[in-house]
Amino acid sequence: MANDHNHQEDGHDHSDDIDLIEEGTTPAAAAAPKEGPDQAWRTYVPAAISLVLLLGGIGLDRYAENWFKDPFWRDPVRLIWYVVAYLPVGWPVLKRAWKGIMNRNVFTEFFLMGVATLGAFGIREYPEGVAVMLFYTIGELFQDAAVLRARRSIKALLDVHPDEVTLLRNGQAQTVKAATVSVGEVIQIKAGEKVGLDGTLRSDSGTFDTAALTGESVPRTIEKGEAVLAGMINRQSVVEMDVTTPYQDSKLSRILKLVQQATGRKAQTQEFIARFANVYTPAICGLALLITIVPYFFVADYQFRDWLYRGLVFLVIGCPCALVISIPLGYFGGIGAGSKQGILFKGSVFLDLMTQLKTVVMDKTGTLTKGVFKVQDVKSVDIDATELARLTAALESQSTHPVATALIDHAGKGYETVRVENVEEIPGHGLKGTVDGKEMLAGNAKLLRKFNVSFDEALTHIPFTIVMTAINGTFAGYFTIADEIKPDAADAVKRLKVDGIRTVMLSGDKGAVVEAVARQVGVDEWHGDLLPEDKVREVKRLKGEPSTNPKAKLAFVGDGVNDAPVVALADVGIAMGGLGSDATIETADVIIQNDEPAKIATAVEIGRATRRIVWQNITLSLVVKGIVLVLGAGGLATMWEAVFADVGVAMLAILNAVRIQNMKF
Repeated sequence: MANDHNHQEDGHDHSDDIDLIEEGTTPAAAAAPKEGPDQAWRTYVPAAISLVLLLGGIGLDRYAENWFKDPFWRDPVRLIWYVVAYLPVGWPVLKRAWKGIMNRNVFTEFFLMGVATLGAFGIREYPEGVAVMLFYTIGELFQDAAVLRARRSIKALLDVHPDEVTLLRNGQAQTVKAATVSVGEVIQIKAGEKVGLDGTLRSDSGTFDTAALTGESVPRTIEKGEAVLAGMINRQSVVEMDVTTPYQDSKLSRILKLVQQATGRKAQTQEFIARFANVYTPAICGLALLITIVPYFFVADYQFRDWLYRGLVFLVIGCPCALVISIPLGYFGGIGAGSKQGILFKGSVFLDLMTQLKTVVMDKTGTLTKGVFKVQDVKSVDIDATELARLTAALESQSTHPVATALIDHAGKGYETVRVENVEEIPGHGLKGTVDGKEMLAGNAKLLRKFNVSFDEALTHIPFTIVMTAINGTFAGYFTIADEIKPDAADAVKRLKVDGIRTVMLSGDKGAVVEAVARQVGVDEWHGDLLPEDKVREVKRLKGEPSTNPKAKLAFVGDGVNDAPVVALADVGIAMGGLGSDATIETADVIIQNDEPAKIATAVEIGRATRRIVWQNITLSLVVKGIVLVLGAGGLATMWEAVFADVGVAMLAILNAVRIQNMKF
């Protein structure tokens, strides 16, 4: 980062001022510190002093002869007055311009402003020289405020990492720096306190607010042995946890590192504007020089002072700050808006790519479904469904299979009191045992056939997992068990379709299950029974399909673990639940931290809104500047119009750029 910083000290590429606001290296920020609310006012003192002196000077220019008999208001008094008014705002800019020259980086906006305002003093247009520099500085202050506002959503994420934790050592609680705690030690988290490290819950259970990390509004209950992540907030009683990860390697630390690096990966539009400014600024200087000198050879009544004034006006109008700050500010605002929604873009380039998506390929398990078995339906025969569930759960409590867990969760409490004896697990079939004095079977169709229990063979065609039951040799009913579809999955697919994006689902699950889920959520195309290499093949096929749009991009959405190869292969890799997987953090380009598939469409909408605002700013800046440049070259625009074309347009563009922070997605 050091090289980038030095580069910015030269003032060459103002587009990275967003990164430099905190370092106090923009012209306005250099005037005073702004680390706290009690110091922020100092930032505005130089501009306020200049404004008061400028207004006083203009008043004296107009009324001094009428107010005072002694005509003292003339040079050098008048010059000294305006020099004093100029220095508070002009000196930091001149210093930046000189540093640029010393580093062989002459053509910067600071150089343009310095030449224009000193030139105005040279032709005795003192008020205009002060006004141009004052309004330029006000524009910079306005820009700083806009950038700081855009940073708040990201800084809120940066602030969730506490530096200190309560460590339990030798039975004593002591407050220590989180960075000094070793893996395996035990920390205590009080009610309302933020978790400082990753670990596993040592207490029986706890309720944690994860909103700062994932945007989830509903607190999450975490049981003993489950993961607790840095940044979560304990919402109930005091709990204890075992530390599993060093401070610097916690999921939150890695996410924060990505956030801080996000502005480094720039969009093509942003890079183009930076390159454009490198050519544009010297060209403006050259044209201003030509406007001043060339008329000498063609104009009969050539007046050097008049044409120099036109050249200076041209310089002020041509300053590229509206373009080179409002564009990256727009992208930065998009990254901030994403953070508010629990979406991390690893760079502004991915905001642009989201606008070009034509195909979104999604994994099933963990993306559109929760990845957890759950009882979807119960059909009972000659027995109450609740009683069947209670008896079946009692039998299944003797098994550790995930299907058994689903049945127990469905039954709830009450099964524990049922007497279970002589349980036998038949591999590949199910369970047999005596439940409440009755001979009971619970398993698949093969189990019932083995014990000659008759049932409707049509049940074997149901695509989902089925647990059939029999009591005393008679079919008693069945449970349909499936991976639960996420509540917003269908809405996510619908929103993507409205945006004109094709949806495809790939899964390693059996084809019949994949088809059933696909029809429920409404995807356009689906494929099941896929190995990881099959998913890679399918994504390559989809990317290779002919398209009327050569810029059409493909995104793959997965959990970032077994889907890492296809996440990397896609034009945009999107990972669900970034805080849960190291592979997700490393591989994906966009991380959806709260596991909601609807956020995929939200990410697309944020990308499109950002691009729309960026191009509005480009158009506004170029059109207004173009018109006023022509007027300035023709002598029809004064320094005051030049100030509007530069600072005024910059302010309008910045206001437009920060709108994205208030948009609803």
